[in-house]
Amino acid sequence: MTEPLLLQAAAAPAIFDSVLFPLGIMLLIFFFLVIRPQQKRQRERDAMLKSAEKGDAIVTSGGLHGKVTGVTDDVLTVEIATLKGGDRVRVKVNRSSVQSVTKAGAKADKSDKTDQRKSEKSKGGDKS
Repeated sequence: MTEPLLLQAAAAPAIFDSVLFPLGIMLLIFFFLVIRPQQKRQRERDAMLKSAEKGDAIVTSGGLHGKVTGVTDDVLTVEIATLKGGDRVRVKVNRSSVQSVTKAGAKADKSDKTDQRKSEKSKGGDKS
């Protein structure tokens, strides 16, 4: 009589182990494919928001394009237009509403490269 009880007790952990292993594998896959990339994107966004400084061009989540003219802990003052009389239109936005930041020097670098390509193409066209 004790043999059937021992067999039943031994069978229960084998079923339990066979369910836990695939579940554990699924959780690991979920972590590496979903949670970890999201954490990486969040860290990059936080670094971008912290690096916004005076002179940078930004785009807010509402679609405003402007240049940062003032910085505090949570608020950026952004110049969005200049009127005919020389008056400037400035708004204050929360850092959390900033969608993208373009560094002040990065914009000039891109235009310089574009100008170089155009001049190389015009030189190349004259030689043919």
